[in-house]
Amino acid sequence: MRKTIPIAPAPQDGSLYEAQRKLYPRQASGRFANWRWIFVALTQLVFYGLPWLEWGQRQAVLFDLGARRFYIFGWVLYPQDFIYLTGLLVVSALSLFLFTALAGRLWCGFSCPQTVYTEIFLWIERKVEGERTARMKLDGGSMSLEKLVKKWFKHLLWIGVAMWTGFTFVGYFTPIHELGMEFLQTRMGSWEIFWVFFYALATYGNAGFLREQVCKYMCPYARFQSAMFDKDTLVVSYDERRGEPRGPRARGADLSALALGSCVDCTLCVQVCPTGIDIREGLQYECIGCAACIDVCDGVMDKLDYPRGLIRFTTPNAMAGGWTRAQAWRRVLRPRILVYGLVLALLCAALLASLVAREPLKVDVVRDRAALSRIVAGGKLENVYRLQVMNATEVAQRYRISAQGLDGLVLASEPEVEVGPAESRWVAVRLQIAYGSATPGSHPIHFEVGSIAGDGHVSEKSVFLVPR
Repeated sequence: MRKTIPIAPAPQDGSLYEAQRKLYPRQASGRFANWRWIFVALTQLVFYGLPWLEWGQRQAVLFDLGARRFYIFGWVLYPQDFIYLTGLLVVSALSLFLFTALAGRLWCGFSCPQTVYTEIFLWIERKVEGERTARMKLDGGSMSLEKLVKKWFKHLLWIGVAMWTGFTFVGYFTPIHELGMEFLQTRMGSWEIFWVFFYALATYGNAGFLREQVCKYMCPYARFQSAMFDKDTLVVSYDERRGEPRGPRARGADLSALALGSCVDCTLCVQVCPTGIDIREGLQYECIGCAACIDVCDGVMDKLDYPRGLIRFTTPNAMAGGWTRAQAWRRVLRPRILVYGLVLALLCAALLASLVAREPLKVDVVRDRAALSRIVAGGKLENVYRLQVMNATEVAQRYRISAQGLDGLVLASEPEVEVGPAESRWVAVRLQIAYGSATPGSHPIHFEVGSIAGDGHVSEKSVFLVPR
């Protein structure tokens, strides 16, 4: 059950803000900690490694905003392919709904960039300054040479990671090999420098200083997550019936004689929490579902020879009813989850099929407003158009242009055009009919543009204007 947290009284000094104590999360070890580091490794391997992959003679993943082309392995996308970005955002949103309804804030606890970089920065902090007690003692002590060296060395490493992160981010929009050469030759553009430092500053500030404040106060997901939860959602839960009353005891003590529950009140679950909450007070919106408290509590239970699971992933219904794991999972896989999963699978399949089946050619037709309709030599009525022919393949293509829709409609310009690999070209096209052969008004026509090699064919609508 979600517990309402009482509002602290306003400070007497007139300040409108509650003082925030610095958190010193203890290192947790266990199966969920291992999974967190697996996701840290996977996400950073993709993020840092992807820009360096080559596909043919170019970067495998590159969003070239200047040329308005987006390269994703073998696909070349144009701004006209914006529908695919829309589909990707819909799939991402539906995935978030599915995973949240299934198991709460799994994204926050294991894959969110804020969580991932906080884990990396905390790892550096532990390596330089020591574990929790050592860091608290260092911060509480007076300034010394040891403290100065450790603090500066930690921040130097943080800045190095942040700058490399910013450089990699910009490398998705500027070819990273060129960006590296520009950096070595001190010829980086002003916008590139701005975004490298902006992203580096965001990483340094969020992961090094703000940390849990981002999750608790800045991230909107913490506020609306409860709308996607229900009593059959898997969440990190404390078994109050088993754990209470809590209190210390010797190993092997008779709990019934002491009238104590399984919780020894060691507060390790609070010490490992990256947001500083006490899970024993019930589910709170600050909980990011990282399961560090599960790992550390299981370790304590192992030392005392108690069964694991005092803190565990389970559902409110299962906790209240004392269900087995099998009973809980039968309710977890409820119609809501199945519908989310089915819709998500269908959307992913449709998006992938559309990408595979898309024509590697795009054509935009623009009428020449400077010459809508005119009479030319030979008694012909002529309309002038501009065609943007976009080659979405990695090789040069030669395209044949034709038009149909009116009797006697002929193409008076060059019928073929060559477009380089992953390039676009504007082509002036003149269409003519015999004067008086068509009634005044607007007549629908179709432009047919096809590759001579057979790699793509597009039909685009337009109109032929006959003046009155």
